[in-house]
Amino acid sequence: MTYNNILLDTEEGILTITINREDKMNALNIQLLQEIKYAVTAAQVDSTIKGIILIGIGSKAFAAGADIAEFANFTVQQGTEMSKAGHEVLFAIERSAKPVIAAVNGFALGGGCELTLACHLRYASENAKFGQPEINLGVPPGYGGTQRLAQIVGKGRALEILLTTNPIDAQKALHIGLVNEVFSSESLIAETRSRMKKIISKSPNAIRQVIECVNAHYLNQHNGFEKEIQEFGAAFGTGDFKEGTSAFLEKRKASF
Repeated sequence: MTYNNILLDTEEGILTITINREDKMNALNIQLLQEIKYAVTAAQVDSTIKGIILIGIGSKAFAAGADIAEFANFTVQQGTEMSKAGHEVLFAIERSAKPVIAAVNGFALGGGCELTLACHLRYASENAKFGQPEINLGVPPGYGGTQRLAQIVGKGRALEILLTTNPIDAQKALHIGLVNEVFSSESLIAETRSRMKKIISKSPNAIRQVIECVNAHYLNQHNGFEKEIQEFGAAFGTGDFKEGTSAFLEKRKASF
């Protein structure tokens, strides 16, 4: 695929996907979302990639919502198809076997906020702002925001954000559990990469299993406890288990 809306860079096993529409506040058009989906999907079968960081270019916006001009005249059928396609993109992120971290620099509104919610972790700069202002346009969120936001911050806080449309600053986002940590704008990328490097130093198989076990409950509505039992047992037959236990017993750092 030719990428017209995102930039890709791979270094030390980390794929950085940068949303590259700075003149549009990194608004998410349909083509951009498809490019993200393709890049994340391709990363799943690329053995050189261990983790993915998603960020917006510049310091003003991660992604300031969907590109409203693109869908202002859509029919009911077109709106339904747009939402379905957006869900597929965000499911690809959430189901990624490789960890995906959103580095939120600036505004993450509407679809931009929903995009961060699909990532496994969210780190924010001090100037980050989150919000779901869709009802101002006469629509609910269309990319899973009503579901993931409630899962992450709880029903009451999610409804407050969704119904008041009031933006949430970085510190409040941290307080309610919407983001994992807050950093200065200057250190956001370095801090995010540092945490990703720590994660991907662990067992790739166990990372995948953790993501699948958590998703079993929150995403797939399956019995997460039963899934955990299955994955725990399966791990005993892997090389990662053998290396991890050997390293522990030999008092050395594991090499996965």
